[in-house]
Amino acid sequence: MTSRLNLWLVLALAGVVAGLIAYGSSYFMQIAITTMIFVILAASLNLITGSAGLLSLGHAAFFGVGAYAAALLSTKFGWPFWATVPAAAAAAALVGAVVAIPTMRLTSIYFAVATLGIGEMIYVTLLNWVGVTRGPMGIRSIPGIEFFGFKGMGLHLIAAALLMLAVLWLVHKLVHSYYGNSLRALREDDACADAMGIDTGRLKLQSFGVACAMAGAAGALFAHTTGYISPDSFRFGESILVLSMIVVGGLGSLYGSIIGAVILSVLPELLRDLGSYRMIAVGLVLFLSILFLPRGLVGEVSAIDLVRRQLRHLQRRRPSAGAW
Repeated sequence: MTSRLNLWLVLALAGVVAGLIAYGSSYFMQIAITTMIFVILAASLNLITGSAGLLSLGHAAFFGVGAYAAALLSTKFGWPFWATVPAAAAAAALVGAVVAIPTMRLTSIYFAVATLGIGEMIYVTLLNWVGVTRGPMGIRSIPGIEFFGFKGMGLHLIAAALLMLAVLWLVHKLVHSYYGNSLRALREDDACADAMGIDTGRLKLQSFGVACAMAGAAGALFAHTTGYISPDSFRFGESILVLSMIVVGGLGSLYGSIIGAVILSVLPELLRDLGSYRMIAVGLVLFLSILFLPRGLVGEVSAIDLVRRQLRHLQRRRPSAGAW
């Protein structure tokens, strides 16, 4: 059943890509590319938050690391898109591993606050390291995607679809394996997982690094398809947006990541006629989804249960008054 569903999804994606290229509207193609970028981000975040139970609040920062790595390599050294994607993924994974090593012993809310701090540190670095990142001015004239002389929005759309499928396939293979079972054991109870012989620290670091690498690849795609990046595109609000996508779609569900990303990427565009009120409508959708669908549209784990479990774990670790 799953294989058949995956085949239908691939065929539907191919039909959408072919239809958009035939229609020739750059506006709709850009919306589709942006949606695919957010699908990659949502799937990668769901790997660590939905499957491993590690609430990350700084995912957009590693998205930014990948975007800046790709932009600098392409503008200063002339690297093509096909070379900057793995380089951006490696750069984001490396930065994620370096800054995350001190946080691997943290659990529950402590880990979430640490990732929030890491995200803000990276954002401030991108904003103030003017000699490299050009600070608030950003990086302009980033080359688009070109392959054997072919270029344009149609090629951007095809490249985005291929990269998205590659990331979804990788996440699917990781989740539906013994490694995915270890991640779910870590999510349910890290102490029990450790007692069973699972190296929880290394597992956290590996899953965090893989998710950061995927976010970095999405950043490279974003840089080459927009032609301009600035630190404002990688702030805390973007991390919350991606987190909202996996909550709406369903924590731990790959299909939920896709659905949530599509809804929260396309809905603001559909409500564009409402002007500034459209974000109120989007917020209302988020609120109602949490209120009536706590497990998301295609949920494996309840977002509310995850937070409650982390709070209970935090309370168990807090020393009682009689211990002093």
